[in-house]
Amino acid sequence: MDRIPDVLSDELIERMTEDRARGWVNPYRCDDADALRREDRPADRASIWRPAFVRDVEKILHTPAYNRYAGKTQVFSFRSNDDLSRRGLHVQLVARIARDIGYALGLNCDLIEAIGLGHDLGHTPFGHAGERCLNDVFHEHTGRWFFHNVHSVRVLDVLYGRNLTLQTLDGALTHNGEYEQRVFELSGLKDFDEFDRTVEACYRDGEMAVGHLRPMTLEGCVVRISDIIAYVGRDRQDAIAAGLLDEDAFEDGLGGAYNSWILSHASADIIEHSYGRDRIEMSEELFSEIRRAKAENYKKIYRASGIEGESAEVLSRAFYLMYERCLADLRARDESSYIFKHHIARIERHLEHYGRTYDWASDPDQTVVDYIASMSDGYFAELATKLFPQIRFPRRTYINER
Repeated sequence: MDRIPDVLSDELIERMTEDRARGWVNPYRCDDADALRREDRPADRASIWRPAFVRDVEKILHTPAYNRYAGKTQVFSFRSNDDLSRRGLHVQLVARIARDIGYALGLNCDLIEAIGLGHDLGHTPFGHAGERCLNDVFHEHTGRWFFHNVHSVRVLDVLYGRNLTLQTLDGALTHNGEYEQRVFELSGLKDFDEFDRTVEACYRDGEMAVGHLRPMTLEGCVVRISDIIAYVGRDRQDAIAAGLLDEDAFEDGLGGAYNSWILSHASADIIEHSYGRDRIEMSEELFSEIRRAKAENYKKIYRASGIEGESAEVLSRAFYLMYERCLADLRARDESSYIFKHHIARIERHLEHYGRTYDWASDPDQTVVDYIASMSDGYFAELATKLFPQIRFPRRTYINER
């Protein structure tokens, strides 16, 4: 850790200063003129005051799924400490960190913001534990795989028909912060046909496809590494705030201060190693440190203190029962059920604005996934308790006794 500086070198600062003075433009940035959409809608065309990727940001912010971020778990599901991070704060942190790095590198910060704010829209209730539960039952029924990053594309591109740019959708698809890399090179993706084949491969082949995803833009690469930077330190702060771990529980001895350490050191390191290049890169030292910190988080937080350690069996059972009940309601075409009233009817109203329809009947399993993934933690828990009285979730606690 001592070998990773938290400031830029004098040489790079001098180079950046000279570049800005002469109006240098990063030749590898994604320009607004490069934006690609599925449909050439007049209302979506860029203007001098609302460039292409600014429009994407606004489309994302006004999507109902964005509002539900506030009710979705980041790590800790049944602790109602108001200082603990929710998914809504996480995406803002990712966007902010990525914009800082992107600005220094001369990248398109509007595209970065769009990817950062939209990348987790497909996330389930109860974080990655919920994602695993939903994947298990979906795969059992269909042989297909559920990943939140793949579903984020479906939310924006299909369920709400927002006609986002290929670059933003690609960034959401390829953001997955579970797969760290030292060097991020571009995929070479050029069009929607290839993108759609990639998305389908993720449903069909699971980890074999998802684990090999690469962004098509440097902006997407910056968001991907910023995703890791945003959670690896913040999750430690939350574990300490929740009373699950003490400040001295981590090997580096920094406790909650590790969040500040990784933000400054990782940003400086990435800028130092990526400026003016056609890739996003970090030092071997930073890469090793990020892998070490993530591994420690998994050992001491995610597998010990998060939802997995508290009520994994209850959650898995609840997801299974919810899935089966919703699927049965669809097959019976019971329009009094919640999946019709709270999901299908609402999606159809949104799509009607764009002259589109929700083809929910042709793939009932996918429709069930659409509904369950859209739920906030509180909605899921209340509905599960209402439909299945035998399910008992842990009592939500506000008071930390430690």
